[in-house]
Amino acid sequence: MEQRKRRKNLQGIVTGRSGNKSIKVVYFYKIPHMLYRKEVRHRTVLHVHDEKNECCVGDKVEIMETRAISKMKRWRVVNIVEHTPIAK
Repeated sequence: MEQRKRRKNLQGIVTGRSGNKSIKVVYFYKIPHMLYRKEVRHRTVLHVHDEKNECCVGDKVEIMETRAISKMKRWRVVNIVEHTPIAK
């Protein structure tokens, strides 16, 4: 029997909620510029499955790569690292 490969784990910030059990997470990373070698900041927006519907905009979350859940969602929430206070 084959061993399953390690899944990718990332940390990002929730930027939006769209529909039931769905959130958008922004993941920031830096790579050096090809010519000038200065670190350039990039971002990737990921569509994430939030099974318990408990993430709010601004939360810092840990996400894990998973099977395709819908057309866009390929990631799921593992845990919430940091909650943001909800403005009322």
